[in-house]
Amino acid sequence: MSFEIKDKDLAGRIGKLKTKSGYIETPAFFPVINPVKQEREVPADKVRSIGFDQVITNAFIIKQAFGDKAKEIGVKKIINFDGVVMTDSGAYQILRYGRDRVRIEPEEIATYQVEIGSDIAVIADIPTRDDSSYEEAVESVEETLRRARLTIERVRESDVLWVLPVQGGVYLDLVLRSATEASRIEGYGMYAIGSPVTVLEKYGFSKIVDMVATAKSVLPLDKPVHLFGGGHPLIIPLMVALGVDTFDSASYILYARDGRYMTEEGTYRITDLEYLPCECEVCSRYTPKELMELGEKEKTKMLAIHNLHVINREVKRVKTALKEGRLWELIEERARTHPSVREALNTLIRYVDWIERLDPRFKGDSHAIFLYDVTSYYRPELIRHRRFLKKAFKEKKRKIILLPGNPEEKPFKNSEIFKDALSKGMIDAGSHVFVYLPYFNLVPAELDQAYPYSQFEMPATVEEQVINYMVEEIRNLILEKVGEADLVILTCSKYAWSKRELFRDLAVHGVKIIELCQEP
Repeated sequence: MSFEIKDKDLAGRIGKLKTKSGYIETPAFFPVINPVKQEREVPADKVRSIGFDQVITNAFIIKQAFGDKAKEIGVKKIINFDGVVMTDSGAYQILRYGRDRVRIEPEEIATYQVEIGSDIAVIADIPTRDDSSYEEAVESVEETLRRARLTIERVRESDVLWVLPVQGGVYLDLVLRSATEASRIEGYGMYAIGSPVTVLEKYGFSKIVDMVATAKSVLPLDKPVHLFGGGHPLIIPLMVALGVDTFDSASYILYARDGRYMTEEGTYRITDLEYLPCECEVCSRYTPKELMELGEKEKTKMLAIHNLHVINREVKRVKTALKEGRLWELIEERARTHPSVREALNTLIRYVDWIERLDPRFKGDSHAIFLYDVTSYYRPELIRHRRFLKKAFKEKKRKIILLPGNPEEKPFKNSEIFKDALSKGMIDAGSHVFVYLPYFNLVPAELDQAYPYSQFEMPATVEEQVINYMVEEIRNLILEKVGEADLVILTCSKYAWSKRELFRDLAVHGVKIIELCQEP
C-alpha cells in the first residue's frame, strides 16, 4: 500500500491510493453494492460507467449467501465489478440488528475477505451506536481494539489493504482514546471513523465534525481515513476539509426506494417536484411526472442512477475547489443551503487552529479569496495573517499610522485615500503605515501586493460583528504600543469600518485620531 498526496487545502487532500488491483484517486466515494439485490436494481457495471472505479460490498452477506463457493468465484465476479472492491465485515448488520442476532468471528471473517479477493477489507469491529450508553461505548472501543490485535497476523501476511475503524461515537474522549490506541497498532494501512450512520441519518453533521476532527488530530497523517455512511453530498465538502479521504454509503439506492431525489443542497420527494434541477442522463430524459408513471422497480433504478450522478458531481466539485484553494468557500456556499450544514461549519470553526496548521502556505493555483460574512473571518489564510500581524506590530517603530483600506482599490498604496494622505504630508519616510479593513484587520502597507492582500473580494456592506473584531484587535495592538511610538489613526467616515467614533476612546491614551475624508 502507498498513499501519495498530490494537492492540499485546509486539512483535505487529493491523493493517490495504491491497492493490489490499481490506484484510487481520493477523495473517493464507494457506492455500497448489495451482492444479492444489486443486479435487480442498479447493476455494478452501471455504477462504474457513471464514474465510480471503486465500490464496497459486504463480506458477511456474501458468506451467508454463497459460503465457500465465493472463494472460487471471487468477490468481483459475484458483484460483476472489475474495479477496486472494498469489503465490510458485517459491522453494519451488528449496528442494525445487534450482536445477539449477528455473530461474526473476527479471524474467520478476516480470512474469508482475503480468500474472496478483497482489495480493501475492514476488520470485524463493534460499532458504537449514537444512542449507546457510555459504558456500552467503552465496550465497543475496547472490543474493537482487542479484535484489531487479534487479527493482526492475518493483516500482516496478506496483500489486502486493511482498515481499522475508530469507535467511540458521540463520546469524544472515547474517540480520542480509540484513535490514539489504533494508531499504535502497526500493520493497518487505513483507518475509518466508525458508526456515524445513524447520526448522519438524523442530519447530526456537527457531531460528525467533532468525531472526525477528534480522530484526525491523532491519526497518522500519511494514512488515508474512511468515513462510513458519508452518503449525502451536503456532508462531503465538510468531511474532506477535515481530512477524510474516502466515503461509502448505500444512500443513493435507499433514498431511491423511498422516492427521494438528491441534490447538492438537500433532498426532495420526487412527488413534490415539478422540474428536475439536473442535467444527468435521467433528468435529461424524464420529467417528475414521467418518473412517477414508471413501474416501481424502474423508478427506483432511475432515481438511484440520478443520485449517483449527484454524488459523483459533488466529489468532482470538491476536488476542483481543493485544487484551486477554494474549499472553504465551497463549504460556506453549502452552509447557506441547510441549517444543519451551517451549524456544522460553526463547529468546524472551533478546530480552525488545527486546520490552519495542516493547510499549505503555498498552493499551486492561487486564486483571489472571496470573503462573504463572519464565517470567512476564520479562513486559515486570515488566521495566519493575524498571527503574523501581531509579530510585525511588535517590532520597534518610531511612528505608526493606520490608514483605512478600500477593498475596491488594490493594491492599497495606489488608492486615492493613500495618495491623499501622502499629498497632505501625513505620511513621511519614517512612518510605518498599516492599512485597516475588515477580515484582515491590519495589513502592512509595504506588503500590500503580496498574496492575498491584493487578491481578494469582499462586500461593500460588512457585518457589524466583523467590524467589531477588527476594532478590538486594533485596540489591543495599539494599547501595547502606547508610549513606544507616535500613534495616528486616519479615519474616513464613508467606510463603515473607519468611522471616528469607533476609535474615539483611544484618544485618551495619546493616539491621534484625524478625519481624512467625510461621508458624502
